[in-house]
Amino acid sequence: MSYRCSIYNLGITANRAISGVPPSSIDAVDVRISFGSLPAWIHELDPRESRVSYTSDYTGESGEPLLRVFRVLGGTYHHFRYADETEFLIDNAGTEIGCCWREPLTIEDAATYLLGPVMGFVLLLRGVVCLHASAVVIDSEAIALVGPAGSGKSTTAAAFSSRGFSILAEDVVTLDDRRDQFLVRPSYPCIRLWPASVKALYGSESQLPRLTPNWDKRYLDLTNSAAQFERKPLPLSAIYVLGERSLESAAPFIEPLDRTSALLSLIANTYTNYLMDKQMQARQFDLLTRVLAAVPVRKVTPHADAQRLQELCDCIFGDFVSLKHPASKTHRAVHV
Repeated sequence: MSYRCSIYNLGITANRAISGVPPSSIDAVDVRISFGSLPAWIHELDPRESRVSYTSDYTGESGEPLLRVFRVLGGTYHHFRYADETEFLIDNAGTEIGCCWREPLTIEDAATYLLGPVMGFVLLLRGVVCLHASAVVIDSEAIALVGPAGSGKSTTAAAFSSRGFSILAEDVVTLDDRRDQFLVRPSYPCIRLWPASVKALYGSESQLPRLTPNWDKRYLDLTNSAAQFERKPLPLSAIYVLGERSLESAAPFIEPLDRTSALLSLIANTYTNYLMDKQMQARQFDLLTRVLAAVPVRKVTPHADAQRLQELCDCIFGDFVSLKHPASKTHRAVHV
């Protein structure tokens, strides 16, 4: 366990380097990760000691569900089994993670699961509710870009990054409950992008390297001088829910969301909500209700033309400025 780093403000120690996460000093070890194998006992259990708690509606190329999750030994552990035979074993305290995979997959492939759904579930086990979102820093405050897979969260965050804005979180945005505010923890200095998004942003998909040897997704390294990563938690000051793209000439545009619609949107985009038990659901509802009382939630309608991404950034930036300073007439993003 010689590799040390920080993910979502948790001190991590691992037996292998984690792709996309640079090493760093940590004050304490919160989570230990073992790559390469699971304990032998997990495959020798009596079937009665392992019960399915979740089965994905989607299937992989083999026809198997993309993900099955098992409660092991009465919930002492949680066993994630993906259709590509990548597996994770997580203790119920969210302090120990085991991981294994089959060739031709690599540790880079395993890291895509680890940094998203696995760490999202670890945070949930540790009492932190998260949104499926990206977070951008504006004037030392965080805005969350919320939406399901394919809604453009990461692409929009990368567009903000290209203009000099720092990125705080990718894919998983924490709602760290401090009663008087909600903090977003720094995730890891990497944005994962599909080739079409890379082409729209940078002119050619080859401008960014592949995330893994076995997947066409690319990644933007936020540790270089042109793209900044924020390394300290910041207060969440606005939430933007990305809706369906539109061909309307008025797009992109932003509208307020009524309280009921906003609550439903946040519940639908809570990370790993399919793994919540009743106690977690009750905690989630209470927290999201308080989030709505403290943080404005807005609906964004992007334009269908990817070439208008910068207009979308202008629209979100201008709206955030007007929320913070209602008398302001600023409509275009100028970041120094």
